[in-house]
Amino acid sequence: MKILAFDTCLDKMYVVLKDNDEILESKVIENQGGKYHSAFLISTIQEVLSKNNIKPEDIDLIATNVGPGSFTGIRACTTVARVMAQQLNCKVKGVSSLEILAKCTKDNPLVALDARKNAAYLYLDNEIKGAIQLEEIQNIIKNGNYNIITDNKLKPILGGISYQENDFPLGEILAELAENKECDGDWHKLKPLYIQPPPMG
Repeated sequence: MKILAFDTCLDKMYVVLKDNDEILESKVIENQGGKYHSAFLISTIQEVLSKNNIKPEDIDLIATNVGPGSFTGIRACTTVARVMAQQLNCKVKGVSSLEILAKCTKDNPLVALDARKNAAYLYLDNEIKGAIQLEEIQNIIKNGNYNIITDNKLKPILGGISYQENDFPLGEILAELAENKECDGDWHKLKPLYIQPPPMG
Protein backbone atom coordinates (compact mmCIF):
# COMPACT_ATOMS: atom_id res chain seq x y z
CA MET A 1 0.00 0.00 0.00
CA LYS A 2 1.31 3.42 -0.98
CA ILE A 3 0.48 6.13 1.58
CA LEU A 4 0.93 9.87 1.18
CA ALA A 5 0.75 11.60 4.57
CA PHE A 6 0.92 15.32 5.21
CA ASP A 7 0.42 17.66 8.14
CA THR A 8 0.34 21.46 8.19
CA CYS A 9 -1.46 21.84 11.54
CA LEU A 10 1.57 22.09 13.81
CA ASP A 11 4.63 24.33 13.84
CA LYS A 12 6.27 22.50 10.91
CA MET A 13 4.96 20.80 7.79
CA TYR A 14 5.47 17.05 7.40
CA VAL A 15 5.16 15.18 4.11
CA VAL A 16 5.75 11.43 4.12
CA LEU A 17 5.61 8.84 1.35
CA LYS A 18 5.33 5.24 2.53
CA ASP A 19 5.23 2.03 0.51
CA ASN A 20 4.07 -0.85 2.71
CA ASP A 21 6.58 -0.87 5.60
CA GLU A 22 9.19 1.29 3.86
CA ILE A 23 9.42 5.05 4.30
CA LEU A 24 10.42 6.31 0.85
CA GLU A 25 10.58 9.96 1.84
CA SER A 26 10.06 11.99 5.01
CA LYS A 27 10.29 15.73 4.52
CA VAL A 28 9.99 18.53 7.07
CA ILE A 29 9.38 22.14 6.03
CA GLU A 30 9.52 25.15 8.36
CA ASN A 31 8.06 28.62 7.86
CA GLN A 32 10.14 30.51 5.29
CA GLY A 33 10.59 34.22 4.71
CA GLY A 34 7.36 35.26 6.36
CA LYS A 35 5.37 32.55 4.57
CA TYR A 36 3.55 29.97 6.64
CA HIS A 37 4.80 26.46 5.82
CA SER A 38 1.41 25.32 4.39
CA ALA A 39 2.08 27.61 1.40
CA PHE A 40 4.61 25.00 0.28
CA LEU A 41 2.34 21.96 0.66
CA ILE A 42 1.40 21.37 -3.00
CA SER A 43 4.92 21.93 -4.33
CA THR A 44 6.40 19.66 -1.64
CA ILE A 45 3.93 16.85 -2.44
CA GLN A 46 4.80 17.16 -6.13
CA GLU A 47 8.52 17.10 -5.35
CA VAL A 48 8.25 14.03 -3.08
CA LEU A 49 6.19 12.04 -5.59
CA SER A 50 8.42 13.00 -8.53
CA LYS A 51 11.64 12.17 -6.69
CA ASN A 52 10.34 8.68 -5.94
CA ASN A 53 8.84 8.08 -9.40
CA ILE A 54 5.36 7.74 -7.93
CA LYS A 55 2.38 9.05 -9.90
CA PRO A 56 -0.49 10.60 -7.92
CA GLU A 57 -2.83 7.88 -9.22
CA ASP A 58 -0.56 5.24 -7.62
CA ILE A 59 -1.48 6.48 -4.12
CA ASP A 60 -3.78 4.11 -2.21
CA LEU A 61 -4.32 6.20 0.92
CA ILE A 62 -3.96 9.86 1.83
CA ALA A 63 -3.40 10.59 5.52
CA THR A 64 -3.74 14.03 7.03
CA ASN A 65 -3.77 15.76 10.39
CA VAL A 66 -7.23 17.28 11.03
CA GLY A 67 -6.29 19.35 14.11
CA PRO A 68 -6.27 20.88 16.57
CA GLY A 69 -3.60 23.35 15.58
CA SER A 70 -3.24 26.36 13.34
CA PHE A 71 -6.61 27.19 11.75
CA THR A 72 -4.80 28.06 8.51
CA GLY A 73 -2.89 24.77 8.62
CA ILE A 74 -5.99 22.70 9.39
CA ARG A 75 -7.88 24.23 6.46
CA ALA A 76 -4.92 23.76 4.13
CA CYS A 77 -4.26 20.07 4.71
CA THR A 78 -7.88 18.94 4.99
CA THR A 79 -8.82 20.80 1.79
CA VAL A 80 -5.87 19.39 -0.17
CA ALA A 81 -6.55 15.88 1.18
CA ARG A 82 -10.25 16.01 0.22
CA VAL A 83 -9.56 17.34 -3.27
CA MET A 84 -6.79 14.82 -3.98
CA ALA A 85 -8.81 11.88 -2.68
CA GLN A 86 -11.79 12.90 -4.80
CA GLN A 87 -9.72 13.40 -7.95
CA LEU A 88 -7.64 10.25 -7.48
CA ASN A 89 -10.56 8.14 -6.22
CA CYS A 90 -8.50 6.91 -3.29
CA LYS A 91 -9.12 6.64 0.43
CA VAL A 92 -8.38 9.45 2.86
CA LYS A 93 -8.15 9.24 6.65
CA GLY A 94 -7.80 12.02 9.18
CA VAL A 95 -5.91 11.76 12.47
CA SER A 96 -5.88 14.27 15.33
CA SER A 97 -2.64 16.02 16.20
CA LEU A 98 -3.32 14.96 19.79
CA GLU A 99 -3.34 11.28 18.78
CA ILE A 100 -0.14 11.77 16.80
CA LEU A 101 1.70 13.41 19.70
CA ALA A 102 0.47 10.75 22.14
CA LYS A 103 2.50 8.21 20.14
CA CYS A 104 5.71 10.08 21.00
CA THR A 105 5.77 8.25 24.33
CA LYS A 106 5.03 4.61 25.05
CA ASP A 107 3.31 4.73 28.43
CA ASN A 108 0.40 6.74 29.81
CA PRO A 109 0.58 9.85 27.62
CA LEU A 110 -1.08 13.13 28.49
CA VAL A 111 -1.05 15.58 25.59
CA ALA A 112 -1.89 19.24 26.16
CA LEU A 113 -1.67 21.89 23.44
CA ASP A 114 -2.25 25.59 23.94
CA ALA A 115 -5.89 26.54 23.27
CA ARG A 116 -5.51 30.13 24.51
CA LYS A 117 -7.84 31.65 27.13
CA ASN A 118 -5.93 29.79 29.88
CA ALA A 119 -6.94 26.42 28.43
CA ALA A 120 -5.37 23.49 26.59
CA TYR A 121 -6.61 20.86 24.16
CA LEU A 122 -6.30 17.71 26.24
CA TYR A 123 -5.80 14.10 25.18
CA LEU A 124 -5.90 11.56 27.99
CA ASP A 125 -6.79 7.88 28.42
CA ASN A 126 -6.86 7.40 24.63
CA GLU A 127 -9.45 10.08 23.98
CA ILE A 128 -9.78 13.78 23.24
CA LYS A 129 -11.19 15.56 26.29
CA GLY A 130 -11.73 18.97 24.67
CA ALA A 131 -10.45 22.41 25.66
CA ILE A 132 -9.81 22.19 29.40
CA GLN A 133 -8.74 24.92 31.83
CA LEU A 134 -5.06 24.75 32.76
CA GLU A 135 -5.80 24.63 36.50
CA GLU A 136 -7.88 21.48 35.99
CA ILE A 137 -5.11 19.89 33.91
CA GLN A 138 -2.56 20.71 36.63
CA ASN A 139 -4.75 18.86 39.14
CA ILE A 140 -5.02 15.86 36.82
CA ILE A 141 -1.23 15.79 36.49
CA LYS A 142 -0.74 16.01 40.28
CA ASN A 143 -3.03 13.03 40.85
CA GLY A 144 -1.65 10.78 38.13
CA ASN A 145 1.52 9.33 36.68
CA TYR A 146 1.60 10.69 33.15
CA ASN A 147 4.17 11.25 30.45
CA ILE A 148 3.33 14.82 29.50
CA ILE A 149 3.73 16.07 25.94
CA THR A 150 3.00 19.72 25.33
CA ASP A 151 4.27 22.78 23.46
CA ASN A 152 6.78 25.50 24.25
CA LYS A 153 4.16 27.82 25.73
CA LEU A 154 2.70 25.30 28.19
CA LYS A 155 5.85 23.39 29.16
CA PRO A 156 6.79 25.89 31.93
CA ILE A 157 3.26 25.55 33.34
CA LEU A 158 2.59 21.82 32.94
CA GLY A 159 6.08 20.33 32.83
CA GLY A 160 6.87 17.32 30.64
CA ILE A 161 8.46 17.70 27.22
CA SER A 162 7.66 20.03 24.35
CA TYR A 163 7.18 18.41 20.96
CA GLN A 164 8.65 21.61 19.47
CA GLU A 165 12.01 20.92 21.14
CA ASN A 166 12.24 17.34 19.87
CA ASP A 167 12.61 15.79 16.43
CA PHE A 168 9.76 13.32 16.64
CA PRO A 169 8.90 11.66 13.29
CA LEU A 170 5.38 13.09 13.35
CA GLY A 171 4.71 12.55 9.65
CA GLU A 172 5.67 8.89 9.91
CA ILE A 173 3.51 8.46 13.01
CA LEU A 174 0.60 10.05 11.10
CA ALA A 175 1.03 7.60 8.21
CA GLU A 176 1.08 4.60 10.55
CA LEU A 177 -1.96 5.73 12.56
CA ALA A 178 -3.98 6.40 9.41
CA GLU A 179 -3.06 3.02 7.94
CA ASN A 180 -4.41 1.27 11.04
CA LYS A 181 -7.43 3.53 11.57
CA GLU A 182 -10.78 1.82 11.20
CA CYS A 183 -12.88 3.93 8.86
CA ASP A 184 -13.99 3.60 5.26
CA GLY A 185 -11.76 6.45 4.03
CA ASP A 186 -14.56 8.32 2.24
CA TRP A 187 -13.40 11.86 1.41
CA HIS A 188 -16.90 13.21 2.07
CA LYS A 189 -16.44 12.34 5.75
CA LEU A 190 -13.10 14.08 6.24
CA LYS A 191 -13.72 17.14 8.41
CA PRO A 192 -11.43 19.59 10.19
CA LEU A 193 -11.30 19.08 13.95
CA TYR A 194 -12.09 22.44 15.49
CA ILE A 195 -12.34 22.01 19.26
CA GLN A 196 -14.20 24.80 20.97
CA PRO A 197 -13.93 25.57 24.68
CA PRO A 198 -16.89 24.36 26.72
CA PRO A 199 -19.65 27.00 27.10
CA MET A 200 -19.41 29.25 30.11
CA GLY A 201 -21.82 28.12 32.81
